Amino acid sequence: MFRATVFLFLAIGLASCQNAASANDQKKTARELHDQVDKVFAQWDSTISPGCALSVIKDGQITYKRGYGMADLDHDVPITAQTVFHVASISKQFTAAAIVLLAQEHKLSLDDDVRKYIPELPDFGVHITIRHLIYHTSGLRDQWELLGLAGWRYSLDLITDDDVLALMARQKDLNFKPGEKHVYCNTGYTLLAQIVKRVSGQSMREFTTNRIFQPLGMNSTHFRDDHAEIVKHIAYGYVDGEGGNGYRLSVTNFDTVGATSLLTTVEDLAQWDENFYHPRVGGSELVAQQLQRGKLNNGEELDYAFGLEHGKYRGLPTVDHGGADAGYRADLLRFPEQHFSVACLCNKGETNPSDLTRKVADIYLAEKFTEPAAPRPESSAKSVTVPAQRLTQYAGLYWKKDDEHATRIVFKDGKLFLAFSEDDRLELTPLSDNRFQLGHYPVWVTVDPPTAGAPQRMSIGSPQDKKPDVFELVAEFKPAPNELAAYAGSYVSEEIDPVYRIVVENGALVLKRLKSKPEKLEPTLADYFQGPIGDIRHIHFQRDPAGKVTGFVLNTGRIKNFRFKKAAPL
Repeated sequence: MFRATVFLFLAIGLASCQNAASANDQKKTARELHDQVDKVFAQWDSTISPGCALSVIKDGQITYKRGYGMADLDHDVPITAQTVFHVASISKQFTAAAIVLLAQEHKLSLDDDVRKYIPELPDFGVHITIRHLIYHTSGLRDQWELLGLAGWRYSLDLITDDDVLALMARQKDLNFKPGEKHVYCNTGYTLLAQIVKRVSGQSMREFTTNRIFQPLGMNSTHFRDDHAEIVKHIAYGYVDGEGGNGYRLSVTNFDTVGATSLLTTVEDLAQWDENFYHPRVGGSELVAQQLQRGKLNNGEELDYAFGLEHGKYRGLPTVDHGGADAGYRADLLRFPEQHFSVACLCNKGETNPSDLTRKVADIYLAEKFTEPAAPRPESSAKSVTVPAQRLTQYAGLYWKKDDEHATRIVFKDGKLFLAFSEDDRLELTPLSDNRFQLGHYPVWVTVDPPTAGAPQRMSIGSPQDKKPDVFELVAEFKPAPNELAAYAGSYVSEEIDPVYRIVVENGALVLKRLKSKPEKLEPTLADYFQGPIGDIRHIHFQRDPAGKVTGFVLNTGRIKNFRFKKAAPL
């Protein structure tokens, strides 16, 4: 009996020692993982720079959370996991969730015409549904680019819901027929928030707080609909100062919600993330609806769902959405099959949180990935030497007909550059005779020589692109000074108030408009001009049968066929 009792105690003691050793090993492993994560964020782990907040979420629990850098440089306030950030377009998934909750209560249908709830929206002669707004397939023009054309300065002038609605009420055209294309459109989500307000009888802030944030315990989260509101523990946004001289404040100035304006923390986002596994709000029906991909009229399935985007990273399915406004950058990345997520919220405009969340995933899911990590472009590119004679054959103006967009390849000092404007260009590093890497970005440019019946073509793409953008080499329009004079004059639009004045200065065409610096317009094809990167991208001047310039059509990234008429001289 004594020997049996001794052996029993020895066995218990040995097991306890083994369990303690195992716990120590796990703690050591956790520390090692945390150390690796800290190295990812090392450059922002400073008391003199903005930075990021991070939460690593596994099986519904935050396994690591930290702040790196400062939330408020004026008052030396550090970032913590409790710091409140503006998260820009991460807002959209919550706006979509609010719509789904109302649909569950049969207070609206996703296939309702938007004008049923927002009658001030113009009748474009086609059926625009709530579902079109959710999937960015409505064809509506994007509010931020419209406001820019109308003279509003993003993040400097106060922008309200009423401002957006008033501008949309004046629109005459769509970018495309609803359902034909998927083009990201913030306007749609601002309208969705208005629908929530009008159907529920509550503001978007009140509805989401009562129905989503409070039930999930997201006590530091709300839609900010008052720019003058004081918010405790908030991070201010920053961008690099000119010439690398310190930092400058870059904060939002919005009283508009739905597309943006959510304030939250990396801790609160963990509560929302877990609702996709064990739903406490909306049930499994809400989760299934939010993950449902959109479809175009031709049956093509989109990666975009309800304010969320399906994707893959190193062979594993992901659900993701980022955000960028002023000096704020954000990303919430989920690996649903691994019940693993990373939330990264930053207050420095030059950061790339979607890259950071994936680097963190590389650390924690190293044994789960089925594909190797893609090599970093800046370190992997093996340049080759291409004779100057061949490089010069690639120089010229390339035209993308469906977008009416031009891009130049410039040969200078024995190198090729992709030129976005006279002052904005990136070097093309040769990887083969006709394939190049664009700067240090994961973007590749290929030039295919002309063949029988086909001109020389240039394609630009990245690993994430389903299809590269294809341009054709064209003859460049080089107008004489007297030809430029035909375009000069004042131009007006029915859809915005400011007058656009086009003048000839120093042998070039220059656009002058409200609250903007003069913008030089560079000729591309006959009657086509291109502005610098910004609001104005492409201008196509129109002529009457006699050849007289009567107006122009303006296109930007998210606005098509915006028309101006030439005003009669005073």
